[in-house]
Amino acid sequence: MSYDTDLFGRLRRQVEGARASAEQAGDDLANARLVLTTQLATAYVQLRAADDEIKVLDESVALQRKALDYVSAQHDLGAVSGLDVLQQQSELDTTRVQARLLHQQRDQYEHAIAALVGVPAPAFSVPAGCFFRITSIEGAQVGDLNLWNAADLTERFFSGKTRALHATHLGKGDRLWSTLPQLRPMATITWDTLGWYGWDADGAGVHDVIGTRCDPYTHRLLSGGEYHHCCHSNLSRALAAARGMPVREAELLVHDVLNVFMCTGFTRDTHQYFMKASPVRPGDFIEFFAEIDLLGALSACPGGDCGTTHSSDAAACFPLKVEVFQPAAGSLPGWRPAPASGYSRTHGVG
Repeated sequence: MSYDTDLFGRLRRQVEGARASAEQAGDDLANARLVLTTQLATAYVQLRAADDEIKVLDESVALQRKALDYVSAQHDLGAVSGLDVLQQQSELDTTRVQARLLHQQRDQYEHAIAALVGVPAPAFSVPAGCFFRITSIEGAQVGDLNLWNAADLTERFFSGKTRALHATHLGKGDRLWSTLPQLRPMATITWDTLGWYGWDADGAGVHDVIGTRCDPYTHRLLSGGEYHHCCHSNLSRALAAARGMPVREAELLVHDVLNVFMCTGFTRDTHQYFMKASPVRPGDFIEFFAEIDLLGALSACPGGDCGTTHSSDAAACFPLKVEVFQPAAGSLPGWRPAPASGYSRTHGVG
């Protein structure tokens, strides 16, 4: 051990400077925490205020819908003019637009809170008539997408019917259809930067509706182990958090997915399903138009680009970005949300 003689106070001044720097860093950290806490509190208050406003607007929509039904019935009887019906319809449409905008604003508050606390937002809402985009931002990553009717979770994406109406792999112009008995388009693909990929030499394409989703039950069946970050579990947690329900109830509403960016096909000899590394790169995106009010959840698959391992923590994984866009006012003249199937549901009885 040796000691330096501090004849001129150089070492003392260095120690004092280091201590001052440490104190300054501590003050900066305290200030950052104060700002973060303030921002978090503000975002939370704004979110709860939006919840209260949404409740009022939702009630107004319900009342105005009943009023429209009443005025329409009166019109059919000749008691009121068509102008009365149009006026009531206009009031309802205006309130619906206000509600959708408020839902979108609430989502922004929720995402802000998620960013401030370092936890990904559990799910996302897309008002009918808006667009949403899923983008690769850091590395090759595939995602499992679930969609529900925001007002009725029993109406959800029907991958089998979508496959039957379109193809095993989806692209620009294809629609994502909902379950029976509604059977209507939930969303339409409006843009896909991987549209160039087509079919490769192995017969594989991107964005399939043939795979289901990785799940902990199949994992246990095949390996005997427990794994809680499969896409099924990720989607279950997301829905449970978004709607405040037990995860065991939420998982019953999780369904087969659109495998976003996933590269898959069937082997030519045995016709078995296979996966290969996705061609997606940062900046690639797929965009959708919401045909009805949607609640969505997206799981970044634990398989990363799904070129090697699956349902484990071995693969390199990257985040996927979800953005919601509102079209300019007046850009969708005459557009209306997709109606449910008009089938009578009598099934030949009665």
